[in-house]
Amino acid sequence: MQRKMQEVLERVVSGPGLDRAGARDLVSVTGPDLGDLLAVAGRVRERFRGGRVDICSIVNAKSGACSEDCRFCAQSAHHATDAPVYPLIDVEQMARAVAGAKKNRAKRFCIVTSGRGIDTQEDLDKIAEGIRRITEVGLLPCATLGTLTKEQLSFLRDAGLHRYHHNIETSRRFFPNICTTHTFDERVGVLNEARSLGLSTCSGGIFGMGETLEDRIDMALDLRELDVDSVPINFLMPIAGTPLQEAALLQPLEALHSIALFRLILPEKEIRVCAGRGAALRSLHPMIFMAGADGFMIGNYLTTTGLRPEDDLEMLDDLGLNIDHA
Repeated sequence: MQRKMQEVLERVVSGPGLDRAGARDLVSVTGPDLGDLLAVAGRVRERFRGGRVDICSIVNAKSGACSEDCRFCAQSAHHATDAPVYPLIDVEQMARAVAGAKKNRAKRFCIVTSGRGIDTQEDLDKIAEGIRRITEVGLLPCATLGTLTKEQLSFLRDAGLHRYHHNIETSRRFFPNICTTHTFDERVGVLNEARSLGLSTCSGGIFGMGETLEDRIDMALDLRELDVDSVPINFLMPIAGTPLQEAALLQPLEALHSIALFRLILPEKEIRVCAGRGAALRSLHPMIFMAGADGFMIGNYLTTTGLRPEDDLEMLDDLGLNIDHA
């Protein structure tokens, strides 16, 4: 197995990353051999991404009452959950959240809104001002605002937006099992529009919604085709009132296995571990970097709480990893 892993390392270092056949060959790796696979993914991370960790943070700037029916989401109006519902927050609230992110040593800050997109110019203007405030603090501004038009994306780019985030969520094959109110291709279209305008793009999805490891491989290959810059990996946190409320948490070794496969398919990209990382990985959480991750989200998520920022920062110190800065 060690010889096989050496061959995998050489193949990834010399090319664009594992192809579908190469990744499928690693799906059944278990036991001590999984340790060898994680070690290879860690070496690939070190080769292409170095020893620096990219930290991001978000604010839930508009919550709930979303028209889309994504089966995992607490904010969908189709599901009966306890998620808060409120309109777009004001710029001063955004600025306070940015200040907290800077204190937590984040490099990037993302304004996130529920809903299919941004419906009014008034809201778009407010988000543009929020983007300017993020830049003034010295962080890189990102946004997650749903399905925007090219004109809206261009307006925010001109306000200083650096990166647009829009998850494809899962594989093309499995997507209809997760959402029926919009399509996989619609999500791809938004990413292509953002990239055509010179924006950095961020897209990933959620593991543990009933998809297979092969679905995750297909998803990673689609992200490589889209040439996104950053790939956020989330782990499903089953929320009462959603159709996936009874889903079982992913096991820690499976979570690490999936991170490693993404690193080997996407060797040069940011692999960012986000929501659900504490719950899914438990005591193995610090191993995300050994499995190939080079970034994470600090602080709370949209409707659920994250790990304590001080614990995350202590973990990086213990691992001898440096924090990247804007």
